[in-house]
Amino acid sequence: MSSTRTLAVNGIEIFLREQGQGPLVLLCHGWPELSYSWRHQLKALAEAGYHAVAPDMRGFGRTSAPAEVEAYTILHTVGDMVGLVAALGADTAVIVGHDWGAPVAWHAALFRPDIFTAVAGLSVPPAQRGRGRPLDTLAREGIHDFYWQYFQQPGVAEAEFEADVDFTMHAIFSKTFAKAGMSLFVKPGLGFLGDRGVPRPLPPWMDASELALFVENYRASGFRGGLNWYRNLDRNWDLTAPWQGARIQQPALFIAGSRDEVVTGLIGAKRVADMERIVPNLRRKLIIDGAGHWIQQERADEVSAALIEFLREVGY
Repeated sequence: MSSTRTLAVNGIEIFLREQGQGPLVLLCHGWPELSYSWRHQLKALAEAGYHAVAPDMRGFGRTSAPAEVEAYTILHTVGDMVGLVAALGADTAVIVGHDWGAPVAWHAALFRPDIFTAVAGLSVPPAQRGRGRPLDTLAREGIHDFYWQYFQQPGVAEAEFEADVDFTMHAIFSKTFAKAGMSLFVKPGLGFLGDRGVPRPLPPWMDASELALFVENYRASGFRGGLNWYRNLDRNWDLTAPWQGARIQQPALFIAGSRDEVVTGLIGAKRVADMERIVPNLRRKLIIDGAGHWIQQERADEVSAALIEFLREVGY
């Protein structure tokens, strides 16, 4: 059974779940998730002889949510993980990230190879820093309805998601965006969640009590903190200029689902295919057949087994 505590780290209070003793493995969740998203991996990693730690990331759940939008850059989120390693009494860790947590993990490995000796990314491959700011690039390409853009104006997406948190979490955790009546492109008048007349059944990998924990947390915290991560997309591009063209040299693992829109789209598929250019020491690229985006919950046993195999392979 995992235990919980809160630590003062990098100027904020970080709530975390942890289980086991041994080498440290940090598990970074994405949006709109929580440390609880790693409940299956915490148990499996602990049983395999690791100290598994999953924080509520900055702005999520019971971790501090600074008021300023600019307090959610990639430097802040990586800094949180650097500080958390030290607060846990460790010198090094393997870092694992899913969804928005994956860019945190990839950048942590890039920025601090002395601390993060190996890295695993789930669902989101590492991206080379583009030629221009991401939001500017979308606009230049004539795209104005992508969900990143919808999330930019403070208060708009918050109002949609917080109007009925139970519906929101049902919709987002539905097996695929398509079946949930959702799309990564926002239709006028429908918001991100899409047509509310489309049924939103619970996915088979989540029961009502598990969903209730997410709903309870988001009713308490709201969605602003997590959405502020998206509001730093262009700022992150500016801040990462010193790492233009840099590669992640540590041993790496990538896991995704074959039905995940993030990796099946044209850009995502190309990034997956080209990963070795950015991560030359990629040990495995595991695409789990039939799986969707919420991979560590949906296919918990396969993800846990792949992580443990990777950790042992790299001698951790």
